[in-house]
Amino acid sequence: MRVLFATFFIVIADQVSKVMVKGGAVSWLNIKIQGMEYGHSINIFGDFFKLTFVENPGIAFGIGVNETTKLFLSLFTLLASIGIFYYLWKSRHQKLIVRLAIACILGGAIGNLIDRTFYGVIYGYEKLFYGHVVDFFNVDFFDFTIFGRTYERWPIFNIADASVTIGVVLLLIFHKSHEEVKKTENEESAAEMISSDPISNENNDIIEEVSANPSLDSDGKNSYREENKN
Repeated sequence: MRVLFATFFIVIADQVSKVMVKGGAVSWLNIKIQGMEYGHSINIFGDFFKLTFVENPGIAFGIGVNETTKLFLSLFTLLASIGIFYYLWKSRHQKLIVRLAIACILGGAIGNLIDRTFYGVIYGYEKLFYGHVVDFFNVDFFDFTIFGRTYERWPIFNIADASVTIGVVLLLIFHKSHEEVKKTENEESAAEMISSDPISNENNDIIEEVSANPSLDSDGKNSYREENKN
């Protein structure tokens, strides 16, 4: 279960980055982080990639939800995180790419779960399970339309979101490569069975001989001439 270090690293990186963007203070340690103003952007690579501080109170793509749905979403994320952890434990003997992919998905799920569960209480704007997810990666990929809304830029996301995406991509890559390997193994197994079948080999030899000399029958004899002689 060493891949849990990847999960731990993702959660720490995600939360540190969010606190650096949103800001915060720990009075008993005399620590205060200013953070960014809400909606403010810092260009990293021109207009293509920049940091923009926003918060998402709903689900993906900025889709808003009511209080009941918000609570359900937070509890569902909690249960999903537990389920992913259990699946990771069950997959502890799987290949590294599978375990790493699941660890990435788990880290991303926990990262956003912390926002939804505790940020409302920590920052004093909502009760438990009603917090907003902090987003800040702002990338101009391409325009697209989904759920009836057109986006000129990719929806702003965070490290947790990126981690989940990377995990899913890794699983898809593994699944594709696994299917190709399985197909190759099946073909090789079928070819080996055919080559090891003496009857099949004998029939193939007869077919090749008849093809080379059409006057021969399947027993390798000139049956037509034999019958005439008799």
